[in-house]
Amino acid sequence: MRRTGNFSVLRLPSGELRFFHATSSASLGSILSSTLFNRVKLTKAGHSRWRRRRPIVRGVAMNPIDHPHGGGEGKTSGGRPSVSPWAILTKGKPTRSPRKALTQVIKTRRQVKLN
Repeated sequence: MRRTGNFSVLRLPSGELRFFHATSSASLGSILSSTLFNRVKLTKAGHSRWRRRRPIVRGVAMNPIDHPHGGGEGKTSGGRPSVSPWAILTKGKPTRSPRKALTQVIKTRRQVKLN
């Protein structure tokens, strides 16, 4: 949209206005990116491993020494809120750092929708 010194203002597909460094580069448009990337059918477990993705094991399937949800008799549901293997809560926590992420934003997508 405009260039100010070393920064340019871009409007993202969500409508958000954000500063980016003028020398940074990116591909524009969804046609340039591979739109069918997520639709590839993985035929076996090894196919997933070729993409450097390790298997995910549920915490309730582990032993109590390995995960806070582990142990119990039969199929137990964990008995506590969802936590990581290190007992850190995993749901409902904000994932964006307000200082770092929002310093470059001029208008958020919510502000654009209100206008």
